[in-house]
Amino acid sequence: MLENIVAYLSSLDITWIYVILFFFSFIENIFPPSPSDVVVVVGASLIASTSIGFLPVLLITSIGSALGFILMYYVGLLLSEKVLRTNKLKFISPDALSKTDEWFSKYGYKIILANRFLPGTRSVISFFSGVHELNVGKTFLFALISAFLWNTIIVYLGMALGNNIELIDYYLKTYSNIGFGITALIIIYFIVKYLIKKKSGSKNE
Repeated sequence: MLENIVAYLSSLDITWIYVILFFFSFIENIFPPSPSDVVVVVGASLIASTSIGFLPVLLITSIGSALGFILMYYVGLLLSEKVLRTNKLKFISPDALSKTDEWFSKYGYKIILANRFLPGTRSVISFFSGVHELNVGKTFLFALISAFLWNTIIVYLGMALGNNIELIDYYLKTYSNIGFGITALIIIYFIVKYLIKKKSGSKNE
C-alpha cells in the first residue's frame, strides 16, 4: 500500500507534491484520523529521488499544520459564547469551563507548544485555545514552532529511512494509538465525574 503511495507521489509534478503535503498537514487538526504524519513521511522519502527539498517540505508542512490549528482556534472562539458558555452542552458545566479557563491561562501556550507531540489531542487543544481566547498571534507562533519541531523529526526520518516506510508507519500508528487511548480515558473520566456529580446533586434536592 505505502509503496503504491510513494510511486504515485513520485509520478506527480513537484508542485502537486507540495500541495498534497500542505493539504494533509492542514487537515490533521480538523479531521484527526487523517494519516497526515504518514503522508509527510512518504513525501519526505522522495527527497533523495526527486527534486523536492528538505527545507521546503519542512516549511510547507509546518505552516499547513499551524494554519489548520488556527482554523480550529477560530471555531472554538466562535462557539465559545454561543454554545459552551450558554450551557447548551450539558456535559460541560460552567464550573468545569471556569476551571479549564484557569488551566489554559496558566499552561495554555506550553500546551500549544507540546500539541504536535500529543496525538489524539491536537484538535481538542486547538479548539479550546480558541474557547479560552488565548492571544491569536502567540497561539499561531507556538503552534508553528510545535509543528516545526515535530515535522523536523518525521521529515528527517522519512528522508533517512525511506526504504523502511512500513516500519516508520508502524511506530507512528503505535504512538498515535497510545495518544488516542490516553485522550479517551481523560474524556471518560470527565464524563463519569459529571454524571456522578449530577446524580449526587439530584439526591440532595
